[in-house]
Amino acid sequence: MDQFIYKKAAGITALSASITDFKYKKHCHMEYAIGVTLRGIQHYNLDGNLTLSYPNGVMLFNPEQAHDGMAHDETGLDYVILYIDPQLLLEASGKKDRISFETPVVYDYTLEQRVLSLANAILKEQDEALCSELFISLTDTLTQTNLSTAITKDNALINKAKDMLRSDLGNVLKLEEISTELHLSKFQFIRLFKSHTGITPYQYFLNCKIERAKQLIDKHKDIYQAVSECDFVDLTHLNKHFKKVYGLTAYEYMLHLN
Repeated sequence: MDQFIYKKAAGITALSASITDFKYKKHCHMEYAIGVTLRGIQHYNLDGNLTLSYPNGVMLFNPEQAHDGMAHDETGLDYVILYIDPQLLLEASGKKDRISFETPVVYDYTLEQRVLSLANAILKEQDEALCSELFISLTDTLTQTNLSTAITKDNALINKAKDMLRSDLGNVLKLEEISTELHLSKFQFIRLFKSHTGITPYQYFLNCKIERAKQLIDKHKDIYQAVSECDFVDLTHLNKHFKKVYGLTAYEYMLHLN
């Protein structure tokens, strides 16, 4: 049976997941996602390449890095993952520039143990002070190895498009208006955006709406506010899309936070 447990502490969300049949729809997160495969093989497509994470593999996802996900075979998959806001990681690292992970999966015992220690502390609802200290230890390990480099600047046109998409989440996607503003045809814009991000403008827009809904639920514990502010038709509509990214409905996710 598929199982997803979410907890949050010190500004970081931890997920403990056990899946057999569930498959994540192609999506991306605004946060870093750093996890450990505990049992089975994590199977996902990342930047157009098939990636496999075996037991003890540490998975490193950069913000806005499009991917899907599933168990590699019928034996299923257990893993934990941490979702970390880019600004929080930057603050903890003491660096000036955001970092970018170059290798999607690494096998490093120290890093693995620090991810697991922080994830377990959050999932067991231990003190925020302890979670913050464990986060610093994890951040030090991430930045003191050769796993990361200073992040490169994206295409300026794509950055502008992302800003426009994120700024209007409470309304219907206005693809024609955005492409006109960028002096591109609608089809040129779709092709350009997908070539840079791995997903279409609509997928990115919907993903941002889901992320925003999650943030509102985190803050207010009110799923109907999330439905209204993110312009979902109703709770069923939000739940449908939320589950494809997070493994459970928005309502179920809210219950985990209480």
